[in-house]
Amino acid sequence: MNGLLYQLRISLRLHFRNRMALLYSYLFPTIFLVAFWVLYRHELVPLAAHMGELLTVTALGGACFGLPTTMVSERERGVWRRYRLAPVPTWSLVVSTVVGRYVLLILAALLQLALALAIGMPLPRHPIALWVAFTFVAFAFLGLGLVIATLADNVPAVQALGQCIFLPMLIIGGVAVRLESLPAWAQHLSAFFPGRYAVEALQVSVTGDGLSAARFSLLALLLIGGAGCLAGAKMFRWEAQQRFAAREGRGWLAVALAAWAAVGLWAEAGGERAVVRRPAPWNRAASPAATVRTEPPASITEPLSPERATNVAELPMPSPPAVPSKSARRAPATRAPEAPAPPATRLPVATPEMTPSPGAGGAPASASPRTTAPPATEPEDAATADAEPASWRDVTMTHIERDFAFEHLPPDGGVVSPIASPGRDPDPELEEQLEEVRAALLDWEPGYVEDPVQRVRNFLFVAAVPDVLQLEPLERYVPLVVFARLQEDIPASQLIKLLYWVAKHPSEGDDAAVDQLRFLDLAGAPGDMAMTRERVTVYALKLLGRLTGKIESR
Repeated sequence: MNGLLYQLRISLRLHFRNRMALLYSYLFPTIFLVAFWVLYRHELVPLAAHMGELLTVTALGGACFGLPTTMVSERERGVWRRYRLAPVPTWSLVVSTVVGRYVLLILAALLQLALALAIGMPLPRHPIALWVAFTFVAFAFLGLGLVIATLADNVPAVQALGQCIFLPMLIIGGVAVRLESLPAWAQHLSAFFPGRYAVEALQVSVTGDGLSAARFSLLALLLIGGAGCLAGAKMFRWEAQQRFAAREGRGWLAVALAAWAAVGLWAEAGGERAVVRRPAPWNRAASPAATVRTEPPASITEPLSPERATNVAELPMPSPPAVPSKSARRAPATRAPEAPAPPATRLPVATPEMTPSPGAGGAPASASPRTTAPPATEPEDAATADAEPASWRDVTMTHIERDFAFEHLPPDGGVVSPIASPGRDPDPELEEQLEEVRAALLDWEPGYVEDPVQRVRNFLFVAAVPDVLQLEPLERYVPLVVFARLQEDIPASQLIKLLYWVAKHPSEGDDAAVDQLRFLDLAGAPGDMAMTRERVTVYALKLLGRLTGKIESR
């Protein structure tokens, strides 16, 4: 034990004397934190929803580069050959080196947490659980670092091997890119990477319900770390001249790889573990005003009846939807000037395909209206059915089915116009923010304009702006809040027609509602209003598809 502590002191002393090591260990985590803050600076709770990713990057960098670089460089200089002469067992030297690196990772993580708190992040909900989770994460990644140190013959080889693991872990492993933004095949592939389990274990400790929600992740990290440490110890070599290709015991590398494969197959077999679940919200008394509608009611996903599918206009159509009374909910504020009703323009029968402007991830940003030119030989009644509606009151299911291809819309789980899937609950901080948005919508002046088309467009701006600003994960849940509010205020038969009109005429109306989003505690303003209008169109089509049964919750 004395030898282990003595070697630990030597390792730490040498590290703090190395300026380049200090630069890499503490400057890079700071750079990552600043980068994440710049990307998500519009969030009301800075960095809280991303500490899992940040701390995972810190531990991964120290394991893939810091530990193996130190061990290989010392081996090349003959330091380990001298250690071999000391009356200390081999395991003591290896353990002291790993523990020393763990201490350095803890210091780097504390630096990141201190800077995040200084920026405005609240204290983690479970500090002790966060330390336990970070210990599991560090153990898993340090075992990986030991394997890299035994495989690499020199420092350049360490850099090459480290990059081969570091970059895929960032992109596919759910560390730097959220799994919800990845295609389905990448989400399943990420089950074989420890990075996704590290992010989940850390995040539930910061904003979730603690380690009870990440038992499988902790077990996966323990298995991967144990296999890595065992393989690294069995393949350990004292001198640089001992080429790995000529060493006995190379079969232990298969043990480390088998642990990754076993964890991935176990997760896939579990089914529900194939997708990382975000922290569950606090238990609070359920009430209609405090619940996000994450699962649409039956009326949203059930197809219309044959009568409704034939002609929406034949449904009972009272006068335009009345402006909701705010006095029934809260004390009224000063009303904003009413937006003028847009002119009812008649578009040509052949509608050109909309050209989406590039959004995040390069995904298509809107559905493509189908170009339809009725033949001149068609009967008169068919020509009448194909005519463009003069106003939103004249919209029929024929117009909806003719003009829009709902199958071309971006997926709900993608980067463009995302919508949270049923059963995926927001974390507690996000749940509180959504509740504030929901309550603020009751007094939001643009939601009470007389023109029903502009009123619907204003609510869709509430969903579109967080998407343009990429306020992850808020952007996935606000559309559900908006959808619930629209259904409360406007009958479904009228809402279908209004959503069609907004999607069909994306350039009509005004953008004044965007300036009023600050009253909903939605920080930031979009710089590209054309993209914002485009996302309004996409969300109008997605909600229209749900109401008409053309789209089910995905």
